[in-house]
Amino acid sequence: MGELGGFLKIHRVDPRKRPKKARVEDYEEFVLLLPQAELQEQGARCMDCGVPFCHSGCPLGNLIPDWNDLVYRDRWRDAIDALHATNNFPEFTGRICPAPCEAACVLDINDDAVTIKQIEQAIIDRAFEEGWVRPEPPPVRTGRTAAVVGSGPAGLAAAAELNKAGHKVALFERNDRIGGLLRYGVPDFKLDKGVVQRRVDILEAEGIEMRTGVDVGVDVTGDELREQFDAIVIATGSTIPRDLPVPGRELDGVHFAMDYLEQRNRFVAGDSPPEKPITAAGKHVVIIGGGDTGADCLGNSHREHPASVTQFELLPEPPPERPDDKTPWPQWPLMLRSSAAHEEGGERVYSVMTTHLTGEDGRVKELHFHEVGPPPSFEKLEGTGRTIPAELVLLAMGFLHPQHEGLLEQLGVELDQRGNVADEDYATSVPGVFACGDARRGQSLIVWAIAEGRQAAHSADRYLQELGEPAEPELAAA
Repeated sequence: MGELGGFLKIHRVDPRKRPKKARVEDYEEFVLLLPQAELQEQGARCMDCGVPFCHSGCPLGNLIPDWNDLVYRDRWRDAIDALHATNNFPEFTGRICPAPCEAACVLDINDDAVTIKQIEQAIIDRAFEEGWVRPEPPPVRTGRTAAVVGSGPAGLAAAAELNKAGHKVALFERNDRIGGLLRYGVPDFKLDKGVVQRRVDILEAEGIEMRTGVDVGVDVTGDELREQFDAIVIATGSTIPRDLPVPGRELDGVHFAMDYLEQRNRFVAGDSPPEKPITAAGKHVVIIGGGDTGADCLGNSHREHPASVTQFELLPEPPPERPDDKTPWPQWPLMLRSSAAHEEGGERVYSVMTTHLTGEDGRVKELHFHEVGPPPSFEKLEGTGRTIPAELVLLAMGFLHPQHEGLLEQLGVELDQRGNVADEDYATSVPGVFACGDARRGQSLIVWAIAEGRQAAHSADRYLQELGEPAEPELAAA
């Protein structure tokens, strides 16, 4: 596997990035992959591990050593087949997955992990360039129908797998474009929307019906959906954001992160601006929340050229390296990570809690906070109170659970203690209704969303097969 002993003499080389000064002037992707020869050399670092722990680190179970070796041997056409065997959308994960597979790489015990994510993106990008990725409609239709509600990565994966099994699939999206968070959450500089659309076009050409602008639970009820389809897959995501219950929250200029991110993505798409746009241009910006959503707000803010940007995090600053006593290999390490947005500027402040917001004429002007002790108590540290200017406050503190009103209440599915859809092997308490992604497991990674969409589709497929055939299967072209 790879070059014998290659990991001993070849060092890890990360992808290059566009210069910071240049990339904050536009919304183009900033990652520049290595040339093909260097990528093959990186693939040569993959060891012939007795137990490839990268498989367990990846929720999709990607055949990572296989396609690393194929790239090393210049067999790119075979590499995309190995990649697509477990992952419907490697062009998404290759760009925005945090790569838990690399954290589980055996080399990461005492060296730098193999550049798995970079090689993954290179394989799929070349496959599209060479025309190897083409629509593959199922040769036979089963006569059964399935509705997938939500077109994020989980919904797209579920729809793709159910369609591949021969069922007639309708994909519902309440927004005007397919993609969910891929379309209106992740910024274009991380995931160009042309990359999303080309995959959507392929799925549509394979026979999936895309129904945009349909708010299931409002425009069509849960009962109507059950009457029209043999199976339903809930992939609505975790959409209820965690709020900030402090005095001054009602001031103008305090917004949920997703409201800001959607507006910026629509701006890049060329949509008409709303009557009251959320903008960071020339303002003192405070982002509350230190996760990926907060980092996405940070990157968008830089491209609007604010007066300042500060990112708050309730938790203490993580250590710079993997703490083996808390998250030993091959677990996902709890350590400090800096995204490209952090490299572009802004200040990160850890172990702080907002107490209240103040403003003038109904608009927020200042944010008041104090330092806190370690979890779980987060006790206030006396004498640490401070105030900073804040003309735009973005709440990026995560999400609680999927929206209950509407579809979930109409279907009558049971919920777990966290408010997510309860299930057994992705089947909900209502026969014929399945759930996956963030709506089932809570806020998580894109790679988990795709994995869950695939598994929910397989569970739904078994259910549909047990129903039997309503009529003779017909050729897909008929």
